[in-house]
Amino acid sequence: MSQDLFEAARNAMKNHYSPYSDFPSGAAIRGEDGKIYAGCNIEVASYPEGWCAETTAIGCMIVGGARKILEVAVIAERTDDFTPCGGCRQRLAEFADHDTPVHLCDRNGIVKTVTMTDLMPFAFGGEALADR
Repeated sequence: MSQDLFEAARNAMKNHYSPYSDFPSGAAIRGEDGKIYAGCNIEVASYPEGWCAETTAIGCMIVGGARKILEVAVIAERTDDFTPCGGCRQRLAEFADHDTPVHLCDRNGIVKTVTMTDLMPFAFGGEALADR
């Protein structure tokens, strides 16, 4: 089942726009609706502003109507077992559970699977911002 996420992330990475970092990356999310939402990194001239692959995939998921991440795959062209940056970890945590699997991939497939808690052991969510 996770192979389809890997392939979607790898295919999304091919569409990257990274003229400043030359660091292609891709991500794919399985939403609670069962659909796969993919994204690549997109840079702009005001670098480092732009979108990470995970951010793009989350945006596609939200536009598609899903609100819950069931599973994630991430890949970067020049790195094995690539992990999301800190900002993307927080974004993923917003829509995922602590035990949501995150598949770290290389060009050939999934190298390692970790959970959101592994990536962000002391994550907080919207409840921390609630007015008490």
